[in-house]
Formats: sequence, structure tokens, C-alpha cells
Amino acid sequence: MKKFIIAGILFAISFNFMLFAQDGKKVPSVRVKSLQGETVVTSELTNDGKPIVFTFWATWCKPCLQEMNAINEKFEEWTKETGVRVIAISIDDSRNTKKVAPLVKGRGWKFDVLLDENSDFKRAMNVSNPPHSFIVNANGEIVWEHTGYAPGDEEEMFDNIKKVAGK
Repeated sequence: MKKFIIAGILFAISFNFMLFAQDGKKVPSVRVKSLQGETVVTSELTNDGKPIVFTFWATWCKPCLQEMNAINEKFEEWTKETGVRVIAISIDDSRNTKKVAPLVKGRGWKFDVLLDENSDFKRAMNVSNPPHSFIVNANGEIVWEHTGYAPGDEEEMFDNIKKVAGK
């Protein structure tokens, strides 16, 4: 019995270490495109010391569109309270990227949208399935991530944005 308790304690310590070891992981340096066709280097994206949300999505992904619409509904409130910058990264391939700008405009999304046509940023961030969101602190470190979307997940995201913003 004593061995099980010790093994459990060691497992808990090592598990917590793995969680904390991920703190400080920086946003990788990858080239993506803006909707206007300009090259953007991901590691150079900043927000004057305020949090940044990167959320990976695709035009064909229904949960992604639900999440983007939910974020858009709260975007002005979130920005006013925390100064957060939201950057939606489309992972649509080169055949589908022509659909991105009209979709964004049609839905009235107010946040930044970038194109990752070759999935370089997606791979660098270890994203397997969209939607996949990350919160980045003032030092460019990834401090929170979430995969998938269910109604209400945006509230959990905002709670974490507030923590990162010190609110």
C-alpha cells in the first residue's frame, strides 16, 4: 500500500512538472499571409503587453464557425475590458482560401484573420484538429490552450484572458 501511495505522489509531481514545463513555450516564427496578401511573421505579432488569442479554424469546420461567431459577439467587450487581440488563423488550403475573406466580411468578424495555406503555423503549434485556441501572454509565451468548441467555451477562454491580463 505504501508503494502505491509513493508512486501516486511521484506521478502527481511529475504530471504537474509536465504542465509547468510547458509554460514559457514561445510562439514559433512562421510566415503566414494577411487577407490582403502581405507576409506576416507570427513571432513578431504583438499587443502592447496585453494578451493575444490565436485560434485556428477552417471554413469547412462548423464548430470553428460557431466559435468565431461567439468570439465576435463578445469581442468588443473583451477588448474593452482586457485589451486582448484575437487573431484567427485560417488553415484552409490554397484551393479554399478564396472563400475566407468573403466569409469573414459576410459574418462581420472584427478581429484579425490570417491565412496559413501550407499549414506551417498549424504544424509548428502542434494543432491537429480545429478549432484549437491559444492564449499568449505579454512575453509571447503560450499560457493556455483549448481544442474543440461547445457553446459556452468562449466564457472559459475569457476567464483565462482576464487572468493573463491581470483583471
